[in-house]
Amino acid sequence: MLQKKIAVFPGSFDPITKGHVSIVQRCLPLFDEIVIAIGHNSNKNYFFSIERRERFIANAFQSSPKIRVMNYKGLTVQFCKEIGAGHIIRGLRTSADYEFERAIAQMNRAMEPSVDTLFVVSDPALSHISSTIVREILLYQGDVSQFVPESVTP
Repeated sequence: MLQKKIAVFPGSFDPITKGHVSIVQRCLPLFDEIVIAIGHNSNKNYFFSIERRERFIANAFQSSPKIRVMNYKGLTVQFCKEIGAGHIIRGLRTSADYEFERAIAQMNRAMEPSVDTLFVVSDPALSHISSTIVREILLYQGDVSQFVPESVTP
């Protein structure tokens, strides 16, 4: 029996954006399952609770049976190994993102050679969107509807 091709798309998704959605949709044909994995970073203060972020993501992909939403603590490569995922998906918006993500991918590969990282370049029309900027807009009660899926509600 062939093993399922599982990929993990890790992030804080605080909140999920249309850029994240685009990356996942473009990767769906490549994998049997994509786990959108909400990581816990003890150095971050989150705008939305983990439960709300899970709900935002689940609702954004409710018509995609190949999507699973999970949260985890610890190293992403350890999480991948625990759930049998052989790939990590990372979106790239800028060349600075590439340099940062390349270093992480190389460290992950050194720790767990069975897990590969796939870099996906953002759709140019969405490359300006970041969760950080969306949170700033939300903080000042601005309208973020053009940057996030409909499932994200302040």
